Amino acid sequence: MDVSGEQQTGVKHGISKVQLAPASEGGRPIEVRTLDLHADEPADHLGPNYCGECYGPPAPATATKPGCCQTCEEVREAYASVSWAFGKGEGVAQCEREHYSEKLQAQRDQGCRIEGGFRVNKVVGNFHIAPGRSFSNGMMHVHDLNNYLDPSQGDHTFTHQIHHLRFGPQLPDDMTTKAGGKSTAWTNHHLNPLDNTEQVATDAAFNYMYFLKVVSTSYYPLGWKSKGHSSDLDDSSDLVSIGQHGLGQDGSLETHQYSVTSHKRSLKGGSDSSEGHKERLHAIGGIPGVFFSYDISPMKVINREERTKSFTGFLTGVCAIVGGTLTVAAAIDRGVYEGATRIKKLHQR
Repeated sequence: MDVSGEQQTGVKHGISKVQLAPASEGGRPIEVRTLDLHADEPADHLGPNYCGECYGPPAPATATKPGCCQTCEEVREAYASVSWAFGKGEGVAQCEREHYSEKLQAQRDQGCRIEGGFRVNKVVGNFHIAPGRSFSNGMMHVHDLNNYLDPSQGDHTFTHQIHHLRFGPQLPDDMTTKAGGKSTAWTNHHLNPLDNTEQVATDAAFNYMYFLKVVSTSYYPLGWKSKGHSSDLDDSSDLVSIGQHGLGQDGSLETHQYSVTSHKRSLKGGSDSSEGHKERLHAIGGIPGVFFSYDISPMKVINREERTKSFTGFLTGVCAIVGGTLTVAAAIDRGVYEGATRIKKLHQR
């Protein structure tokens, strides 16, 4: 979602959702699915003339068959369009046919991991991970939280660990080694500060926000020239895989580094006394989840590799400094002498 509040539904992405076993079973991966952003599941028609009931609200505008709700997903979307809670789909023929309630029950103790990458526009925006199906209700982006906040569905929380988060390709190890290792100042700047970040929540109604300041960063090898590289691919080219755009065939690298500040709060409100800040009061309400709000900086950091100065070059530099100093001193001395001579002649008259 960008700064105007519009969803970027046409972005290229390669995101996978990994279904994880409960923590008591080691959290092992169960199934990996490719996540299809903003897409509905295909309708399972019972017949060519079948028209599913929407159970009160009007059919959604995106329904596969106008005026009908063919799937459980379309019934949920219809309910969301009028801001109705949906529940577990009891009494809804489409959901009972698709075993919606049974799927919720089977997955209530499981976790998930999101992995992959996607492209965003270079404007202020955010991406987030929140429970429930997302909908656009008028000019608002909302989530169906009825099942998530239902105590009978288990104690869900947004305890999470960020294994890795970056914008653009990662700085290659050989480039880091060439620059002098991680102790070098500018290579420390390119470390991803959110890597291996872990947050533990004890309440389901909890919100985590990460505010990222993204700065464009370039790394140019020795002898790199800004022109004459026709092999570089355009930003909009689909030939470049997700997360790899910016890797030049000439050894150059166009990527981004970022800094981050974070904030967390309970959606029930109250003070932040548990964190040692009694004077801080949290607002009530909101969407539980993990939110990443990013801002693109107009500045750019350029790191260019250059040859180290030899001893003869050092001597040349010293001679140039000494020669320049003597030249300036001679010019000042000449000016002072000429000025003093003219003043002396004026006094003699």
